[in-house]
Amino acid sequence: MQISNRIQKLAESETLAMSQRSAELKANGVDVINLSVGEPDFFTPDNIKWAGKKAIDDNFSFYMPVNGYLTLRKAICDKLLNYNGLEYSPEQIICTNGAKQAICETLMCILNPDDEVILPAPYWVSYVDMIKIAEGKAVVVEADIKNDFKITAEQLRAAITPKTKAFMICSPSNPTGSVYSQKELEKIAAVLKEHPEIFIISDEIYEYITYVGKVPSLSQFDFLKDRIAIINGVSKGYAMTGWRIGWAAAPKIVAKAICKLQGQFTSGASSIAQKAAEEAYLGGNESVEKMRIAFEKRRNLIVSLAKEISGFEVSVPDGAFYIFPVCKSYFGKKTADGQVINTSSDLAMYLLDTAHVASVGGDAFGAKNCIRFSYAASEENITKAMQRIKIALEKLN
Repeated sequence: MQISNRIQKLAESETLAMSQRSAELKANGVDVINLSVGEPDFFTPDNIKWAGKKAIDDNFSFYMPVNGYLTLRKAICDKLLNYNGLEYSPEQIICTNGAKQAICETLMCILNPDDEVILPAPYWVSYVDMIKIAEGKAVVVEADIKNDFKITAEQLRAAITPKTKAFMICSPSNPTGSVYSQKELEKIAAVLKEHPEIFIISDEIYEYITYVGKVPSLSQFDFLKDRIAIINGVSKGYAMTGWRIGWAAAPKIVAKAICKLQGQFTSGASSIAQKAAEEAYLGGNESVEKMRIAFEKRRNLIVSLAKEISGFEVSVPDGAFYIFPVCKSYFGKKTADGQVINTSSDLAMYLLDTAHVASVGGDAFGAKNCIRFSYAASEENITKAMQRIKIALEKLN
């Protein structure tokens, strides 16, 4: 049996692979601290859980509209208007099985073979392979820690070719936690204004987890409104990763295409989860703010501890729940048994095997000199993990 070329070209998710590896070690009795997973460690707020339970009792157990219940899509429109100052109609909203599906479906609906997608690096692990699935080509534009891992308008302009079809941006960023400022977005928007043929995908899933106030978005610019898809969902801000509800807000022609594609893929997202998500958007953000405050405290803790580790170059993230230190000073060093650390993935595996701390090498994010740690963990575990990492790195020759 031959597996298709499409699948053979795809890489396995490094984040999921590391999480699985750490779970296997835990199952064998190893005390692993998992800083690899991009998942809030909080429970879903009670009001949202009760909405899900009520949906079961109210018999929301039948097929739902492909694009989502109208009540949920209206709630999302209200959120976009009241929080973001953006006016969307329910026809422009497509509810999906997580934001990941919304991104992939959007790419499949706008790309033809060999269309180019400009992708700032560091990028989330799945972006490149999603572009491959849609038969497009990722044009990677690298940013480094000197510019807080953000590309400039000049870099964007230089990457545009006659084949450019789309530009992707994630702010706050996974894996870096970087947030594009208003001034930075104004300059990027000015470049995009010169190229009306370029569609924009704005991944805003970490919107509520920020430490610099409300996060600006390219969607604020009226001249871009008709060619941008906002990607968001309830997974990160509301601690609902397992509920699998994401959404895209897009021009009607794109929203209609996504709905058409999803109708052949999965149909609508879970009916119960949709009713829970509706409560998330209608029930207020008190729990969101409590989690945000906790994440900010953890950020301050992990940054201070990471800066004490010799050989790490650490930036202070403005959002999400990751730090992304430069770790290249450890490349070429040897472990006690003579193994050479050649890549950030090698370093991540060494830390897992020696310090029993799970992380993800920057290779997976298009940043080979960095390593990602998630601080979606307790302060106790963050402190313990950083101590273990420091000791393990001191053992390298």
